[in-house]
Amino acid sequence: MTARVLLVDDEPDILAPVRYALERDGFSVEVALDGESGLELARQGGFDVVVLDVMLPRLGGLEACRILRNESDVPVIMLTARDDEVDRVLGLELGADDYVTKPFSTAELLSRIRAILRRRQLDRGSGGTTREADGIRIDLDQHRVSVDGEEVELTPSEFRILLLLVDRPGQVFTRWQIMEHLWQSPYVGDARACDAHIANLRRKVERRSSRPERILTVRGIGYKLAAPIRAGKS
Repeated sequence: MTARVLLVDDEPDILAPVRYALERDGFSVEVALDGESGLELARQGGFDVVVLDVMLPRLGGLEACRILRNESDVPVIMLTARDDEVDRVLGLELGADDYVTKPFSTAELLSRIRAILRRRQLDRGSGGTTREADGIRIDLDQHRVSVDGEEVELTPSEFRILLLLVDRPGQVFTRWQIMEHLWQSPYVGDARACDAHIANLRRKVERRSSRPERILTVRGIGYKLAAPIRAGKS
């Protein structure tokens, strides 16, 4: 089945080559020139990936992402200015799966889109099992997470990162390892995206996100899920 991509950007110099490259690669592409039109198209459903510029007329990309994430789990890639770290972090906090900074190559964007599609295919193929650790329960079949018995809403990216950590409590993962697991391919983006995903996760799974007890920072390396305390060990 042909994958469908929604491109939301008001710059013809970006839209034309990206659309051409995607269609040449076998994707079905629809285009919107402003945030409101893009949101309405996305709400119609059926898209496998939404590529959303931050700076858009009528409705900004960050607000469109926030609204869309509350209504759908469709993967979102934000397009941001190279020097605007605030927009990149905020986009991830609002539920975007990743970002690509302008100017970018169409090959880079295509690589990110293909990685998302591989990841979603793997997600659909994993079912019928659960994972549990330190009050966290992950239902792979229903794609649900509960913490201390209360269900929490995670983005697809947060879900995959949490699953990685819960599968191997106590093991330290570098930021690059976490992002390569997330994308199921060598990660060529900004590893700081990992920090934003972890911060979002902590707000949802920690008792106090300011003093994390589950997802721990290993200074200079990365992150780990706290290992269970075993009897007879100090």
